[in-house]
Amino acid sequence: MKKLALIIAASLTLGGCDFLDFDESQGKTQDEAYGYFDNVLALGNAAYRSLPDDFGDHIGGALREAATDNAVYTWESNAVYDIYNDVWSPLNQIDNKWSEYYQVIYDINMFLRDYSEENLERHKWDSNYPDNIEKARMSLREVRVLRALYYFELVKRYGDVPLLTEPMELDEINSVTKTKATEILNFVATECASVADELPLSHNDFFGETGRVTKGAALAIRARALLYAASPLLCDGDASAAWKAAAEAAHDVIAMNYYSLPAIDEDPLYDPNLGDAVLKSPQLIFETRNNASLTFETRNLPIGFANGTNSGNTPTQNLVDEFEMKDGTPFSWNNATHVQNMYYDKAGNPTRDPRFYRTVLANGMKFMKTQIDTYEGGRFGAPVTGATLTGYYLKKLVNETVVLTPPNTVSKNHHYPTYRYAEVLLNYAEALNEWKGPDYTDANCTISARQALNQVRQAAGMPDVKGAGDQNSFRTAVRHERRVELAFEDHRFWDIRRWKIGNVVEQIYGVHIRKNGPTFEYTRQLVQNRIWKDKMYLYPIPQNETFVNPNLTQNPGWE
Repeated sequence: MKKLALIIAASLTLGGCDFLDFDESQGKTQDEAYGYFDNVLALGNAAYRSLPDDFGDHIGGALREAATDNAVYTWESNAVYDIYNDVWSPLNQIDNKWSEYYQVIYDINMFLRDYSEENLERHKWDSNYPDNIEKARMSLREVRVLRALYYFELVKRYGDVPLLTEPMELDEINSVTKTKATEILNFVATECASVADELPLSHNDFFGETGRVTKGAALAIRARALLYAASPLLCDGDASAAWKAAAEAAHDVIAMNYYSLPAIDEDPLYDPNLGDAVLKSPQLIFETRNNASLTFETRNLPIGFANGTNSGNTPTQNLVDEFEMKDGTPFSWNNATHVQNMYYDKAGNPTRDPRFYRTVLANGMKFMKTQIDTYEGGRFGAPVTGATLTGYYLKKLVNETVVLTPPNTVSKNHHYPTYRYAEVLLNYAEALNEWKGPDYTDANCTISARQALNQVRQAAGMPDVKGAGDQNSFRTAVRHERRVELAFEDHRFWDIRRWKIGNVVEQIYGVHIRKNGPTFEYTRQLVQNRIWKDKMYLYPIPQNETFVNPNLTQNPGWE
């Protein structure tokens, strides 16, 4: 999907160094380029061009979720199969963001070095000078947070990477060495904290330029970075101190008292029109905005559902089993009542966690006025070529108000909830539990991990967590909650890695459904055996990068 260009950058090229390569042939020297507000603001806006999301554009339609135990991509020709079949390599790159992120970081470093208010003094008598100079100053703060965000995105993929905070010549770049991941994540945290108080709570009150970095976004990026720094994959020092820092950073977002979790039925985040309605959610902290499109719906709705639909990313039984019964009881295949009331009871009442019905399309559900029949012989089930392999289709992030049938197709904007308040609460619950257990509070952590977790459950319409009285059992509860609350929001892939639980992806289950008159028989069945190797905790560094820079050592196992 194409990201929405911001403000005046919409009319300018956002690629590479195009903004920075001012020369006489363009009629501007570099000094002149930094002497005009339009150019300065365009430079700041360009830093937004690589905001992360996952609508499937990075792996040919497959979400990173399809490389976890949460989903299967229907078509084996997709490159996501290379990930769990151990076919990717430094030469066969998948989801490679190395060059893209370092390019935007380079551009930001140039902007931070070359910006000077002295170059803008020629405009000081203009009536709009006070507004424009404040916008320029705000851009300086925003790009520092964005640079921190891009470094976080690099670290979670590659681990130790070079930390470059000044523009460098090519020969210098090709001899840089790696910086430890935890050092970079601490840099991310420090950068975000240093400008957070100078950022607005909302850009609605700052010239109405929404979608930009706010105080909450800076603090949320900081909190997530410190959570990763404390996690088993990357933590290389005092784990207790790292978890403490992560908990207190997440609490800083909570203490803003600016974000909230509405009940699931009232949260615009779950509005059937997932376009601009999402932007009204009181829990949304930072989003990646995209232009109107039908691509995500076409990729993921059942084959034969509408013109060109292609099944795509389908939830697994592994994930579906995580959704508790609505009374908070874990679902069990050994409980005949659970199996007989898989999704609804005989009266048609929902039987599972309400988030299940906003995440998964299961057999018998209606969606966009069409019944989703995934039983064997059903319209969207086997043996139809291209039908789901798992017995389910994806609902989350699919916009129900698009029109897929030509000639009167209707596309909608797709905005990705990159950071939201529920995640902050779950980050806090995890970090505080790992530091001091589920019921600890102090002056800097004024609610317990249990209270934070229960806020998420209550908003979802679920009862408070049962049991989980010690650190180990509460850890299980937190990981369960992250999995169901944040499904298909690009967390599971990274959580598996930072927790070092890669073996969970090895056996993937679906459900076989046999229609027996008016009833259905459900059988859990293995649909994929996958390969996991511990080298997969980190991405391979692209071969061309290690070739030109012998100081850039390859990640373990990828040599």
